[in-house]
Amino acid sequence: MTMRPPNPAPAGGLRPAPRPAGRRRAAVRTGLLAALALTACTARPDAALSPPAAVAHRQPTAGTTKPAAPRHPTDDGTVSAPRDPADGGAVSALHRLVADGAPGAASLTTRGGGDFATRFATAGVADLHSGRRIGPQDHFRAGSITKTLVATVILQLVAEGRLTLHDSAAAHLPPGVPARGEGDGSDLRRVTIRQLLDHTSGLFNYTADPRLSRQLSGAGFGAHRYDSHTPGELLRIALGHPPVAAPGTRFAYSNTNYLVLGLVIEAVTGHPYDAEIRRRILVPAGLGHTSFPGTDPVLPEPHGRGYARIGHRRVDTTSLDPSRAGAAGEMITTLGDLNRFFSALLGGKILAPRQMAEIRSEKSTGGTYGLGLYSTALPCGVTVWGHDGDINGSYTRTAGTADGRHVVSYRINTAPLPDPAHGTAVLTAEFCARRPTGGRPAPGPPARQ
Repeated sequence: MTMRPPNPAPAGGLRPAPRPAGRRRAAVRTGLLAALALTACTARPDAALSPPAAVAHRQPTAGTTKPAAPRHPTDDGTVSAPRDPADGGAVSALHRLVADGAPGAASLTTRGGGDFATRFATAGVADLHSGRRIGPQDHFRAGSITKTLVATVILQLVAEGRLTLHDSAAAHLPPGVPARGEGDGSDLRRVTIRQLLDHTSGLFNYTADPRLSRQLSGAGFGAHRYDSHTPGELLRIALGHPPVAAPGTRFAYSNTNYLVLGLVIEAVTGHPYDAEIRRRILVPAGLGHTSFPGTDPVLPEPHGRGYARIGHRRVDTTSLDPSRAGAAGEMITTLGDLNRFFSALLGGKILAPRQMAEIRSEKSTGGTYGLGLYSTALPCGVTVWGHDGDINGSYTRTAGTADGRHVVSYRINTAPLPDPAHGTAVLTAEFCARRPTGGRPAPGPPARQ
């Protein structure tokens, strides 16, 4: 899910001066709780960025990481697999993303429903200054893929009988959180939990507020990249706008929906939404490289850089206060953790069968979006399930077969995705390598606006 309003000017700032680290919520290591290491970020928001001479004229390189036998786990818990017919297509698809303007691109494929056989491919660079390539263990901001984990916790609460999909959103808010706006503003009393999950609530997207959007991703990003925001503050901005549609009448993607769902989890459980995700998903699934940073602007090591354009300049957007995204998109993760999560989710290891049927149900949106998950029909006839996400300087997408036994995640270190069709081509190269295609391009992710 994009963290920007319709058609904004991409924005960022170059090499901001270090800011004291904010609140970092504890990340979970497999089998134990531990804090992820933080590193200082040294960037200035007001200088234009251009590649160093050593990198600027070098053709982006690409390749796949795979020793001869699948018996050598990496530090990220992945294992390289033997050569696969999809390798050439995957690398070509990543090259295309770099040719479109991404500094770097990478993908990780998992087969067999676990970590046993994986393939990592990369093109371009993770850092325009050092020229180093993206590594399989690099951390990055996953944007709206956060939503799939939030939806999963909501559906677990439904299975436990602690709320229903037909409940009013206003019935499950923490004390002091507004349920309606002034005048013609939106009203959460008319919105159901299901409508929040599948983006049919009609709630205004808070990131589309003109003033806020300039600060989040427009000309004001450099001055406001470290501003902290509370969910209540952002919700008030959204509720102050009239709804874009009557609840339940049409699909309209809105970050506000999942901002509210994060508050619903807190009200129902008595714990912040990220604490429930850690307890219910990260620890059981062994997602030891995934975290919810709160107000902390620093990515854990190792990580590359994130880039965006403001006006005609490419600028570094790596360091920012992620409270702008909250439950709609603050998550930090790795390609390996994304594959593990979606393999477990699609494989039926996290949700009960009834809730699995609900999360895949796209009936209310005419086949566009389920409850935090959406399907993509590829040209070869394969249908894959997953989600995508972007936030300043980072775009990611994960997709897998219905049984979760074949999953791929890919990412670029810029946002938005320059050409959605070329992003979907990564999936086609992966899932259609051994199948004939019908000649029609696969659709891209659901429309954001």
